[in-house]
Amino acid sequence: MTDILGWRHCFGVLGPSTNTIVQPDMEAMRPVGVTNHYSRIFTPNAQAVSNETFMAGVSVIGQNTLDAVASVMTAEPDSLVMGMSAVTFIGGVAGANEFRKKLEDTGRVKAATGSHACAEALQAYGGIKRIAFMSPYFPAANAEVKRFFQESGYEVVRETCLQCPRWTAIAKVPAHTVRDTFQSLDGDDVDAIVQVGTNLSAVKLAAAAELWLGKPVIAINTAIYWQALRMNGIPDKIEGFGRLLAEF
Repeated sequence: MTDILGWRHCFGVLGPSTNTIVQPDMEAMRPVGVTNHYSRIFTPNAQAVSNETFMAGVSVIGQNTLDAVASVMTAEPDSLVMGMSAVTFIGGVAGANEFRKKLEDTGRVKAATGSHACAEALQAYGGIKRIAFMSPYFPAANAEVKRFFQESGYEVVRETCLQCPRWTAIAKVPAHTVRDTFQSLDGDDVDAIVQVGTNLSAVKLAAAAELWLGKPVIAINTAIYWQALRMNGIPDKIEGFGRLLAEF
């Protein structure tokens, strides 16, 4: 027997309790017959005013993630979707692989994660060697993102971190800031632009930026959900979120 509403697939989506963007983003991208079941990772909304406090907060999220996995698995989802990105980049490719393995070993199902999703998205476009990326993070976290992309074979030409002062402040970054940041990262020396930080609202802006920059602009929430669909054999092409979901 299959789930009446999620007759094609049921996702268990993991996200920090302070995150207000992942859930509506992924609902907007959800095809018919697929359902998303959100499990919140307890995250105190502490000040993130330095490299140290930001990374300490990321560590707390990482430690609490497996409890959220155990909770959502009581609904028997078919696979997991990690809706928090910073922790998936820590430790480079080896760290990303280890974190995903913990998710999959705990849930005993496959898991889509932000770091791997971005790398696979870049591969899907093809011909990308040099990238720029933006985040709502602090420099210490950006360094981990840069390390992952470099170890994945990409040259990171430029990067920007918005240094949001609280976890919830990430969701309040205005559209014009994201737009201006995309523009500042662009250049003839960049083949693609990536946005990380799942609580930063950018899926629609990234899709629009692809049109006026004329190159791939990948929002991490789009990449994660795209990876989750494709790795589970769901081929639906979805318009309105950029080339990644519409073409690949």
